[in-house]
Amino acid sequence: MSAKRAFVIEEIANPSSDFFVIPALEIQNYSIQRIGFNEPIAEEQLTDAIIVFVRYIPAYWLRRIEKARHKINTLVFFMDDDVLDPEAALSMPWRYQLKLRRLASSRKKWLRKQQAQLWVSTPYLMQKYASWRPKLVLPSLLSQPSPLCKLFYHGSASHSDDIRWLKPVVEQVLQANTNLCFEIIGGPPVYHLYKTLPRTTIVHPMKWQQYQTFTCLQRYDIGLNPLVANRFNQARSYTKFFDITRFNAVGIYASNSACAEVIEHNKEGLIVAMNPTAWTDAILRLASDFELRQYLLANAQLKLQQLAEQATHNNSQLLPTLR
Repeated sequence: MSAKRAFVIEEIANPSSDFFVIPALEIQNYSIQRIGFNEPIAEEQLTDAIIVFVRYIPAYWLRRIEKARHKINTLVFFMDDDVLDPEAALSMPWRYQLKLRRLASSRKKWLRKQQAQLWVSTPYLMQKYASWRPKLVLPSLLSQPSPLCKLFYHGSASHSDDIRWLKPVVEQVLQANTNLCFEIIGGPPVYHLYKTLPRTTIVHPMKWQQYQTFTCLQRYDIGLNPLVANRFNQARSYTKFFDITRFNAVGIYASNSACAEVIEHNKEGLIVAMNPTAWTDAILRLASDFELRQYLLANAQLKLQQLAEQATHNNSQLLPTLR
């Protein structure tokens, strides 16, 4: 007896599938394959399969289903919003209304013609579409993902050279270690440069006070401080060491940076020459060694206090003592 197969057709991975459709199929022991809108699939694979459309039906799949409907075991349309009624979305932005009309409400007659089952998420939708004899799907708990090691680089637009230099390094480490995620701050140029990288968050630039509040609410593991050799970068101080350590993270610092002058390699952080391979190796080393990160962080926090005391002594002598 062949395994029960289900194909979930979705625009992209989404909460509708993860909360409702995937758990409902898993509990019935289906072998599930998630398919994007335009992903090809051999027609013979549809034989005796369950096909579930999540919220939308692209034109490509209209033709596929019509051609193979006689082979398909069950056709299902799932919705967790009232996407089949254009009037229900009149308060929504016009672009979203157009999307719903194009990919959902315009398919209502087609679904009935194809004898599709209707799965819905709420009693309200059950009652509204009662003539269709819909089935209620209840949301399930999502499995708790294992915590990722969070890598970050926070630099303003004045760090554009460093941001561009860093991109292939980040791309390589994210590919090599799927337990890594990455956060960077930047406007549209940074977004377009990094948007294709997996597990990457691009945070919109913010004012300094907002930044301090934002970072207090985050959890970081590894901070990056690359420094491309240019005239502007020559004048930078070692405040990146302060930031990274304040976030309870461990830093990787360019060997030509001011940070490298105040910390010791392999004691309060890693000091690495501006070589992409060396940075890739350093990141992967730290990401895979929790005990090393804890050791470096403890030493970095002690160093931070020493530097603060040094600053107090130095800055207390900037102006003559008032009498």
